[in-house]
Amino acid sequence: MRMYDIIAKKRDGGELTEDEIRFFIRGCVGGEIPDYQTSALLMAVCLRGMTPRETADLTLCMARSGETVDLSSVPGVKVDKHSTGGVGDKTTLVACPVAASLGVRVAKMSGRGLGYTGGTVDKLESIPGLRTSLSREEFLGVVRRVGICLAGASGSLAPADKKLYALRDVTATVESLPLIASSVMSKKLAAGADCILLDVKTGSGAFMKTEEDSIRLARAMVSIGERAGRRTVALVTDMSRPLGRAVGNALEVREACETLRGRGPADLTALCVELAAGMLALAGRGGPEECRKAASAQIANGAAFAKFREMAAAQGGDVAVLDGRAPFPRAKLIREVCAPADGFLFAMDTARCGEASVLLGAGRAKKEDSVDPAAGFVLLRTVGDRVRRGDPVAVFHTSCEERFREAEALFLSALSIRAQAPELPPLVHARVTRDGVVRPA
Repeated sequence: MRMYDIIAKKRDGGELTEDEIRFFIRGCVGGEIPDYQTSALLMAVCLRGMTPRETADLTLCMARSGETVDLSSVPGVKVDKHSTGGVGDKTTLVACPVAASLGVRVAKMSGRGLGYTGGTVDKLESIPGLRTSLSREEFLGVVRRVGICLAGASGSLAPADKKLYALRDVTATVESLPLIASSVMSKKLAAGADCILLDVKTGSGAFMKTEEDSIRLARAMVSIGERAGRRTVALVTDMSRPLGRAVGNALEVREACETLRGRGPADLTALCVELAAGMLALAGRGGPEECRKAASAQIANGAAFAKFREMAAAQGGDVAVLDGRAPFPRAKLIREVCAPADGFLFAMDTARCGEASVLLGAGRAKKEDSVDPAAGFVLLRTVGDRVRRGDPVAVFHTSCEERFREAEALFLSALSIRAQAPELPPLVHARVTRDGVVRPA
């Protein structure tokens, strides 16, 4: 078998066999296939696409390219959750403890943020003392003892994905749907959970900007999961505005704690209830409405916050910070940003808002960059609210005046203020299962 022939076959629109895909992944990870040939095949896939069977085979080969997590020592059904990322997306910190407080085992490996898409690991590490770099034994021990562990992904998990993504990033092939789907799902399959809930974002702050493209990606990932024998469901959720009010690592953890106590923003609370209910349903805990009621009750009675606190303590975190008895990291400069005109806050370019948070120090422009755990912003007004010129619309947290000025200009350019109020999109645009797509009435 020759890599040249595999490239030519896909270039001409052919369907690769499982053996050809396995040959490619083994050679890519092992170093036998040079980067220029790997890049050529990635471009051929980008231009020609892949069938559902090809995409599933590629994903499974990538998942098996390194270590996989064996969760058999953890009793019960194990459910994983993944978000495609956005601005202010701290749902993992809320939905997963809610599900775990009802006995669903959550063994989740997460990543760091890149660009304006915040990473769960960065958020958790803003809690003083909390460790996300755990050995396999520590990770499994916390899951068995507490019922939930949110840890950083091991470097040995799906190494093929790391190699392919690095090349996709410099060869203009990041946007290929089968390559996106296989990248996400290879890590989820390698992480070993029985069931997977996907939160696929759509809108100006999402990777997929349109509902149609987001549903296509959701269907592809659900198909992969089901073909691999994992029960998989996706919710397509809104990212046309930041989720909740807080953007930035420590700020988002603080908001997640408030949400777990029943005092969070309405949009964040409602979406987290939907996601937790989806996790419960996958674990066989009842129908959709029954699971929503159970999730809401765990927030109201304090059990969800208690579970998050228990997990944080098990991973070395200072729970006094979560309880409000000690402060979260605090920025050197905290200042309001004011509305430039009268009217309704009609829309926000959410990607620009996210880029403003990166300028403040909350995100990374490059993988090597560090983040300031205290940096970010808190919205005082959001889409649909009436504002007057000079009204504070956000509070910025950063380290210096120069960062503030740059971020303020970008943030204000993201706001659209008009005389009329906007029609707000739904939080959940669609639910995607192996049986098809259901949109809310």
